[in-house]
Amino acid sequence: MTTAGGPAGGAADWQGRRVVVVGATGNAGSALVRSLAGDPGVSSVVGLARRIPDWSVEKTTWAALDLRDPAADRDLAHHFDGADAVVHLAWMIQPARDPLMTWRTNVLGTAHVLRAAAAARVPALVVASSVGAYAPGPKDRAVDESWPTHGWPSASYTREKAYVERLLDTFAFEHPDTRVVRMRPGFLFAREAASGQRRLFMGPLVPGPLVRPERAPLVPDVPGLRFQVLHTSDAAEAYRLAVHRPVRGAFNLATEPVVDPALLASLFGARPVRLPRALLRGALAAAWRARLAPAPPALFDAFVRLPVMDCARARDELGWVPRLGAEETLRDLIHGLRHRSGLNTPPLRSELPHGRLDEFATGVGGRP
Repeated sequence: MTTAGGPAGGAADWQGRRVVVVGATGNAGSALVRSLAGDPGVSSVVGLARRIPDWSVEKTTWAALDLRDPAADRDLAHHFDGADAVVHLAWMIQPARDPLMTWRTNVLGTAHVLRAAAAARVPALVVASSVGAYAPGPKDRAVDESWPTHGWPSASYTREKAYVERLLDTFAFEHPDTRVVRMRPGFLFAREAASGQRRLFMGPLVPGPLVRPERAPLVPDVPGLRFQVLHTSDAAEAYRLAVHRPVRGAFNLATEPVVDPALLASLFGARPVRLPRALLRGALAAAWRARLAPAPPALFDAFVRLPVMDCARARDELGWVPRLGAEETLRDLIHGLRHRSGLNTPPLRSELPHGRLDEFATGVGGRP
């Protein structure tokens, strides 16, 4: 079993692969592009994104493509022609106040990708699913990839992830010659994605430089606050391995330990305080209604019901072991928030052209 390079069969079997990454400038996409650029088994990478970045990466060429475009099938098939693998990571979390737009990008956009992959006869298709695709599950034991993927119906993110799982079920059945791999990671964090994630989930009122242990004396301890994280670089390694190794099906991805109020309290040097779930949800709902927060309360409802995942299959069949633990991953995120870290791509830039005024002007949770 190997955790680096290509399959165990030897370099001659896997050198020179051409990989297309759809959604190549976001959190996972940017990390994967860097990983593939350093992979001797990859000869070239095509990075597709809605907006071309001012970012040069070895072996990588960029092309602009909007999955909401009715002609996306044709354009995708052109880029997929001759590819050895396609990795589909494109996903729009905002605007949460416009679920029709996210549906068009996430669900109908994935349908475009699948039709183009079929037309181009792509040999391998690796798709980003999520822990959010899972139906509510236990927190006191881990579930494997057979747990139902019904999502939480009231949150657009989890609803759309579950629908994409059904699209993948159909595609895998109708196109058995294409090796379909779906990844279900926990929450992905990295220093360079911190500013982008603040905009997506926290909004303009959260002062990044104040995110530090000494500023958080209390940590809310609410029922269901147990979740799994993963450093984005470790997720990218799993995607890279899936490009090379002859695996199919779903893989849970997360690092240890499971994050709970005790770990958060230790991380911040704070004291966990037991709170009713309804109290915290009410505060989040009030902030959402006042347009002070970009994340809807339905996402909180889904969050506290997510199951804990068993990641043994990724270790045993993919040969994947995360390098960074949960505490290291969260510390990297906190460092990025404090220092307004970013990357030179539109989704991950450290600040908008006019700072946080742009976030208010375009509507908190109302624009991508």
